[in-house]
Amino acid sequence: MRYVQLRAFHYVAICGGFSRAAEQLFLTQPAISDQVRKLEEEYDILLFNRQKKQVILTTAGERLLEITRRMFDCEQQAMDLLSESRALRAGRLRIVADSAHHLLHILARFREKYPGVKVTVDAGNTQTVMDRLQAYDADIGILGELPASRDFETVHLNATPISAFVPRQHRLAGRASVDFVDLLAEPLVLRERGSKTRRKLEEAARAEGFDMEAAIEAEGREAVREIVASGAGVGFVSAAEFGKDDRLVLLPIRSRMPMIMDEALICLRERRAGKLVNAFFDIALDVTKG
Repeated sequence: MRYVQLRAFHYVAICGGFSRAAEQLFLTQPAISDQVRKLEEEYDILLFNRQKKQVILTTAGERLLEITRRMFDCEQQAMDLLSESRALRAGRLRIVADSAHHLLHILARFREKYPGVKVTVDAGNTQTVMDRLQAYDADIGILGELPASRDFETVHLNATPISAFVPRQHRLAGRASVDFVDLLAEPLVLRERGSKTRRKLEEAARAEGFDMEAAIEAEGREAVREIVASGAGVGFVSAAEFGKDDRLVLLPIRSRMPMIMDEALICLRERRAGKLVNAFFDIALDVTKG
């Protein structure tokens, strides 16, 4: 087994095909195919099912990918360690967040200190954030809970209650607060399953003997906001994420079960020492203490 063979396998797996892997590695497709073929032949194992133009990992391939993700991530960490100043001048930091609102002040400080670092921010619910971190597809996550797993390092950012929101002209808009009886008489606009906000709402409603049924289910916070603003129903959001929108009114919810969103900055514990991750966490810790 040679390094180039594992590298060829890894890039075919993460890129989804031999041509894309060849482009990423600046090699020809036959060269990539040959390296993967030799790896399979040497160990008498099938790593990909090749079906017409599709390349699908076998069970053995999926298991090997879990290892090569760690392997090549460790390689990147070693490179970062050996070229720390370069990483902080021109590296790349990948963030996936259930709400970008919670990282804006940290991100501004980070960009001010490390202007050469390219930062990408993708959106996703709690499950997406966890999955992408564990798949080494992101470096840092923002999510609405403190993970129980010891696999993660965390920085607690804030804690705010879940509230309802309605259009300014809605019949409930003048209320100081609402309860589940008020809410369940209205069409509900809920986030997709896997959303921490939705799960906490459903748990609190069940504790009071109610079932929450979505009249409309939408993926993403902004989609829910626009649907509610159109007058189609009642939405829900962490109070800290509501922001300013003159079209909408925020309504606190009276509930026997607390519905608090603990927003946290997280990363895999084994990646905490990475130069860019460490720099971002240091700024986050400084901001939260201030």
